[in-house]
Amino acid sequence: MVAKISGSLEERADPKVQLEQAIQEAQEQHRRLTEQAANVIANQKQTQMRLDRAMEEFEKANGSARQALLLSDEAVKAGNAEKATDYNTAAEQFANKLIQLEHEVADLKKQLLETTQAADKAKKSVAQNSQTLQKRLTEREKLLSQLDQAKMQEQMTKAMNQLNATLGEDVPTFEEVRDKIERRLAKAQGMSDLTGATVESKMLEVEQAQMSAESQARLSELRSELGLAAPPAPETKKAEAPAEEAKPAEKPAGG
Repeated sequence: MVAKISGSLEERADPKVQLEQAIQEAQEQHRRLTEQAANVIANQKQTQMRLDRAMEEFEKANGSARQALLLSDEAVKAGNAEKATDYNTAAEQFANKLIQLEHEVADLKKQLLETTQAADKAKKSVAQNSQTLQKRLTEREKLLSQLDQAKMQEQMTKAMNQLNATLGEDVPTFEEVRDKIERRLAKAQGMSDLTGATVESKMLEVEQAQMSAESQARLSELRSELGLAAPPAPETKKAEAPAEEAKPAEKPAGG
């Protein structure tokens, strides 16, 4: 009974409302994903700040330790043993702080590497989900158009059923009118499919050309790093050969 009732409610549900609900859910998921990614990126930036601050403190402690050693050496030369001892003690304290800061900097560098990788991954996830959401928004317009077309077709069918009941022998039958409408609709859909296929194929060619260009650029960088020469391009030479042969033939024609 539950399955039967659920099926009946599903049939009566408005597809337009269900479509809007699905889009809203997708948008909410993207918002949550973006918020999580923002937290990951914020953690990476905070780690970078802590590392910068620790390195700055390390430089200060290193400079203070050096200064304390110089002052201790000057006090020894001046014969002031008490000051020399105090400066030497201060230098040891700065040295201990340097050791602690070295460990802290090393740990922060490791954390920064991990948080940077996590931030890059989060950025990619948001970008991919954004593309998916955009596709769904575009698909929504198409589905709404199809829904309107289906409603108009249903209204047309209902009207033709009513008209067919009152038709006489001298007018076309409902089946003939329906076949005519379906042929017209099928032809219009066929033209639309051809137009859409042409646009999609051009878009695919552009995407493939861009990927090929990026691949060639990356290979060129790798060859440059390895000190390798660029390979010859036989296809270009073949394409240029007919053009070179055509040049001598054009001169007599011009004379």
